[in-house]
Amino acid sequence: MTMNNIVQQSHTRNDSVTHALRARIDPEVRSGLDAMLSVTGPGGFRNYTLDQRRTMYADNNAAALAADPIDSSIAYRDEFIPGHLGESIRVRTYRPGNEPSAPRPAILYIHGGGLNHGSIETDERQAAPLTQVVTGGAVVVSVGYRLAPEHRHPTPVEDCYATLIWLWNNASRLEIDRERIAVYGGSAGGGLAAALALLARDRKGPEIAFQVLLYPMLDDRNETPSSREIVDIGIWDRDLNVEAWRYLLGETYETATDAGDAQVSAYAAPARALDLSGLPPTYLDVGELDLFRDEDIIFANRLMAAGVPVEMHVYPGGIHAGELLAPSAALSTRIDGYRRDALNRALAER
Repeated sequence: MTMNNIVQQSHTRNDSVTHALRARIDPEVRSGLDAMLSVTGPGGFRNYTLDQRRTMYADNNAAALAADPIDSSIAYRDEFIPGHLGESIRVRTYRPGNEPSAPRPAILYIHGGGLNHGSIETDERQAAPLTQVVTGGAVVVSVGYRLAPEHRHPTPVEDCYATLIWLWNNASRLEIDRERIAVYGGSAGGGLAAALALLARDRKGPEIAFQVLLYPMLDDRNETPSSREIVDIGIWDRDLNVEAWRYLLGETYETATDAGDAQVSAYAAPARALDLSGLPPTYLDVGELDLFRDEDIIFANRLMAAGVPVEMHVYPGGIHAGELLAPSAALSTRIDGYRRDALNRALAER
């Protein structure tokens, strides 16, 4: 089966199944989803070209940030550093307003966006507040990794690894504690965070103390029940996911008989890693109605089997990035609270 056939055949749900699926979404989150779909149309961002999606995603986040700015006490600075193959990438460092009494923990933040859209700016509302989550404050470094399809694997993950090296080498200037470095990402950013931890382990690079994987994008094969179940609800679904992996992997993915036959590196798709031992303690969460549900549960179970401490949450009624669509929902508040608590426990000064 060709990639074109996979895309065309995956979108096959009937209206009654879609209606039943939507009825299971947390009501407050569903209201947020409906508000988005009233702007994008019923198919969500699937209705648009990649360039159009990039523009809409940036514009929507800019409008949200203008309506609800980040705390003015959080300072930030942009710098350009060597990324993959020494080519320049941008990083943004956020710092809390209070003066540090000692080196602070660091959070390497990796934005989402299916590996083909999103930026430092589109995730500023998520990244900047992390400076205030850990008792005493934390330094957050958000990486502007380059996007597919213009920059295929391994550029995105190698840009992230270059940022980790830069952060480590500049620990004194950044006033960070090398023993308290976390990687943090949602969706595609969560997949990159997991891949970065694998890369750092295998290269014997900087030690990562903790990884936060929010509904991470881990498996290019799209073979789990949830990857086939979650279509047509208007948020990230199978068609967009297949397209995203095709953009990242290019010819490797295009020429495979099907996605499962592709020869794909674990540094692109962490679910393909054979050995998960020696990875940092992990926090992972996912919604019950997220197409990544099953691949994330499998990954968490494999981490635990490999001896890695894992805290995992699966939220009934939750959808992909639902807390961003309905930030004031009770479910979103609960999700945010668990994440903050886990991060603080992992990084607070010991």
